[in-house]
Amino acid sequence: MTSHASSDDDVSGTNNNNGMTNGHEGHFSSSNNSNNGNSYGNNAMLSSDEAQQPSVPVGIALGSSAAGGTAAPFPVTPVELGILSDERNRTTLADLLAKGIQRLSTTSNSNNQKGQEGGGGEDVEAPESTTSKMTSNGAAAGTGGAAAILALVEQIRQDELERRIPMQATDHGLQEDDHDPLVVEADKNADLAANWLTTVLLRSSPEKGIDADEVEHRRQVFGSNALTEKQLDSFWKLCWDAVQDFVLIMLIVLGVISIVVEVTTHSGACTTCWIEGAAILASVCIVVLVTASIDYAKQFAFIRLTKSLHETNTKAVIRNNGQQVSVTDEDIVVGDILSVNSHNFASIPADCILLGPVSDLKMDESTLTGESRLVSKKPGDVILSGTNAAQGSGQMVVVAVGIYSMSGKIRARVYETDEAAGDELADGDGENSPLFVKLEELAKRIGIAGTVAATVAFVVSCVIGLAVNGDDIDSLVDYLITAITVLAVAVPEGLPLAVTLALAFSSSKMMSEQNLVKHLDACETMGCATTICTDKTGTLTANKMTARAFFYGNQDLSVTDPREHLGTYIHKQGTSQHIIDLLCHAIAIDTMNETVLHYDEKDGKTVTGASGNPTEVALLYLVNDLGHDYARIRNTTKGRSNQGSLGEYLSEGKQFGFSSARKMMSWAVPDETTGGYRLYCKGAQEVIGQRCAYYLSSDSNSTTNGGDEAAIPMEEDGKEAFSNASLAYARRGMRCLALAYRNLPADFDFEAKSTEVNNSDGTPAFLAETEMTMIGLVAIEDPLRPEVPGAIEKCYQAGIDVRLVTGDNPNTAVSIAYQAGILRDFHFRAGTTERVAVNLRDNVLMEGKTFRGLVYNVKENGEKEFDQAAFDRIWPYLRVLARSSPDDKLSLAHGLNQSNLFADKALCRKLLLEENITVFPDRQVVAMTGDGTNDAPALKRADIGFAMGVAGTQIAKDAADIILLDDNFASIVTAVKWGRNIYASIQKFLQFQLTVNIVAVATALVGAFFYQTSPLAAIQLLWVNLLMDSLASLALASEPPTEELLQKPPVNRTDSMITKHMWANMLGQASYQITVTMTLLFAGPNLLDVEEGHRVADRDENSVHYTIIFNAFVWMQLFNEINARKLKGELNVFKGMLQNRLFCGILLVTAGLQVLIVEFGSLAFSVAKDGLNGEQWVLCLILGAGSLVIQQIINAIYRVAQKYNVRRHTRRLAKDRAMATRQIA
Repeated sequence: MTSHASSDDDVSGTNNNNGMTNGHEGHFSSSNNSNNGNSYGNNAMLSSDEAQQPSVPVGIALGSSAAGGTAAPFPVTPVELGILSDERNRTTLADLLAKGIQRLSTTSNSNNQKGQEGGGGEDVEAPESTTSKMTSNGAAAGTGGAAAILALVEQIRQDELERRIPMQATDHGLQEDDHDPLVVEADKNADLAANWLTTVLLRSSPEKGIDADEVEHRRQVFGSNALTEKQLDSFWKLCWDAVQDFVLIMLIVLGVISIVVEVTTHSGACTTCWIEGAAILASVCIVVLVTASIDYAKQFAFIRLTKSLHETNTKAVIRNNGQQVSVTDEDIVVGDILSVNSHNFASIPADCILLGPVSDLKMDESTLTGESRLVSKKPGDVILSGTNAAQGSGQMVVVAVGIYSMSGKIRARVYETDEAAGDELADGDGENSPLFVKLEELAKRIGIAGTVAATVAFVVSCVIGLAVNGDDIDSLVDYLITAITVLAVAVPEGLPLAVTLALAFSSSKMMSEQNLVKHLDACETMGCATTICTDKTGTLTANKMTARAFFYGNQDLSVTDPREHLGTYIHKQGTSQHIIDLLCHAIAIDTMNETVLHYDEKDGKTVTGASGNPTEVALLYLVNDLGHDYARIRNTTKGRSNQGSLGEYLSEGKQFGFSSARKMMSWAVPDETTGGYRLYCKGAQEVIGQRCAYYLSSDSNSTTNGGDEAAIPMEEDGKEAFSNASLAYARRGMRCLALAYRNLPADFDFEAKSTEVNNSDGTPAFLAETEMTMIGLVAIEDPLRPEVPGAIEKCYQAGIDVRLVTGDNPNTAVSIAYQAGILRDFHFRAGTTERVAVNLRDNVLMEGKTFRGLVYNVKENGEKEFDQAAFDRIWPYLRVLARSSPDDKLSLAHGLNQSNLFADKALCRKLLLEENITVFPDRQVVAMTGDGTNDAPALKRADIGFAMGVAGTQIAKDAADIILLDDNFASIVTAVKWGRNIYASIQKFLQFQLTVNIVAVATALVGAFFYQTSPLAAIQLLWVNLLMDSLASLALASEPPTEELLQKPPVNRTDSMITKHMWANMLGQASYQITVTMTLLFAGPNLLDVEEGHRVADRDENSVHYTIIFNAFVWMQLFNEINARKLKGELNVFKGMLQNRLFCGILLVTAGLQVLIVEFGSLAFSVAKDGLNGEQWVLCLILGAGSLVIQQIINAIYRVAQKYNVRRHTRRLAKDRAMATRQIA
């Protein structure tokens, strides 16, 4: 079986490396997996095992789709292939192969029997054509038959059953010893099984793939890879959800009653008697339609985002007799041969089985397992959908797609909530966001108060009107209408629209600040967040491995500022040019061709990206920062370059490739100054350090091509220095690489092996890779984003805890957490100076396995039960959860959300005094970040789920409430600020709206008591309560957030939305406005020389008296709208107003409409026919502006009252202390 090139992009690197392989096959044998495109070297091994290649057993019938057998059944089902993905072991592969062979044998016997009964003819459509087809696929009919395959099956089962695969110790625990003959044999067996699965059961070919005309048939048999998208909510469903609001329900009832009463009791022709009730219902329709429209538009915005991502997800598959075809992920079917490589960090679109040969393929499975360590894959291994090829390349056959694949099953569970029934962690209590809980409670209280007021108005009107004044019984209808008017003004009709507009406005602004809000209420919920559980990679860090430290001689050059590059820092420290040149040449020459930097096409200097091995990419960035061009070094070095005239000397270079046994790689190139060779080497410090006889001192001044005269002998103290530096870097979570070189004579034997130095697997080392000179150590890490420490500090200032939850090891997690500011000095044991994992106090850091063991109890039947009490003993201390799984995230979100630890005041006080730990005095509101498929349940369980827009999987995005378009933690802080601004905006509107309601209800009640009618007509109150207040809601909602919002703690779930200061503002303003209104009502006719309004009303005319009251009332609201922008008694209520153009515009529009209503709205708004004169207008404006003066008086009185309360509290405490210490005779 021949290898197929993985992509056109590999040509240059592949040709180079293959040239090396073909030219130096002898000393390449131990490292032929080091480079992409080394499959030619592997072919030599494969050719010696041709007898092991899969063949179609004689007598087994295979339905052929190429010869009229398109409808012939496959011997495996999609469910069985899905089980293979679930189990992911060789035993399951063997069982599946055996089951398929038995079915084929049964089919073959049946066909032979039918052929004999029909005259002994051959079945042209099945066996003959299949054999020919499989022969054309490169698998000639063998002689072993089904017995050979079944024997292989038994061999694989026996190997797995006896677990006789030899193991070796590694940094990650016990792993298979790849060089043991038993392991090699087992790997060959798995490779054969994978190929037989491909060719026999799935009727595909590793070389030629499937035919294009089979695609639709395979899609029908094995399912489609296009998972059914989450069904969108219909517009009418969104309308139904919106109308469930308590205030809207009250308004609907009120509107219907108003229409019924007016129409059935109106005397004479009812031309416009229904308009008041209809206007109330119209207001409900407006609110519902606006809310539903915004939610509906949000759905499609999310669809557009995901669709654009889907269109770019294409993969190269082999079809149509060996041609590489680019198809979208959704077009891939079972049996497709998929080619992947690490150049594009390819995401696997379906569950696959890896086929041989493989070029050092390593997969990143963190999206499914949470473990960041790369996983090496061998032929026969299962490659799961949603994982990524991080290193190497390979071919694989697709075995499960859509809902049968691993990611498809998880996605189905995310969308189908019924499947999660019974999972105590999967969902919360189905509660609303904190804001909506408070608003619902407030609306109920207002409704009760309004009902009481309306009842009082009706009863008092009846008593006074019927009993005292002797009105007719028909007047009951008028009393009822007055009572309904009182109820109408008591209910804040503009509140639902205010909430919707505030959420919609904020979500649109958040979009421009990298937050795509999927659910409007998530905006506000984020403002109440008390805990953020964040990922590390890509969220706190840049998700780009970067060199951060360089150790050479006895000098440690470590960069601590995230904004500074190591290359710049090395130059600043005066490092000799000789050291820099040696370092850059070693990196540029001894790195893979597939690892490259991409430069801007215009200037050719600015680096725009990179591809290849992440570790080597970090090294190439260092070369660039040091001022060297790695490509120029490569292309101008004889024996390394494959460009131009130097390309013909490529074979003069000598490469020793990387392998797990050697833990290093080297490249020797001709040295024209000495006539010999210079060998550059990089690898693990513990390996290269033992092979170095010299090291360069920090004051070396020899030239780039100089000899070893500046080197210092590597004594034990030198080795210890390098070892200690490497250990220090590792404790800080950095990966350390050593770089060395050696000058060799021209006649050196590169095949010579050392008799004293061995590789880690015990085999002799190459002699060329001994007696080297150490250049230095380079430590790399995924660096912190520069803006993250400031964002973390803002979180702590805002009273929000930040916890790091990562799959990385403890050292890396602690290093990043400390740099970010999640961990502070007091989190470490007293007396320690090194900020590493081992120095942390108890329970500050915990590994996932330990965490699970503490917070879960195992029942007698083996089921696990979450222990909330045990969790409460841990979480106040916990700041970093390392080596965690997505299930740990789910447990953390559930435990924090359900914790009632705050109720234990004594314990909270003890934690504060002894541990400096502040427990938020209410239930936690948890925000969770996630990017992997398995993070989806935790994102759903948290109060607010943040998915990564760049690195996140589609399933994580679907489960989240907000998507971070830039994967940046700082954007979460932006969401917090906007969330708190929403809460403040609604508080501002409530302060404004309830003041209006208090005054309107008081005016209506007084009118009912004295005149059995309200001086403010229902249509006038509707203008104030609905249209004007709705405009006010938009104006106040458009107030931009300020940094001051992050200077205070989150609002408690149980705190009232109306604070004491708001009550002071509302009652103070209401008192002023009621005083003005009552003065105008009772003394106005005499003071203003106008006829009493109730007398004019008796003639069914509109009075100037009541028009003045209405106009003054409205202008007091307009000026108070400016006051309502401030909640804390700020002196300058105009601050920032001119910067909010929308607020100013709405204020002017509302004022203009009021002028038009008073002057020209006589018929529609029950105002005086000729409007008001100039003096009356001036009076109304002066009374309105009085609200600004009254606000300053309220602020002054409130400050005095606060100071008095503080002094009184201080005196009380002093008195209590005196009483406690008083001696008793």
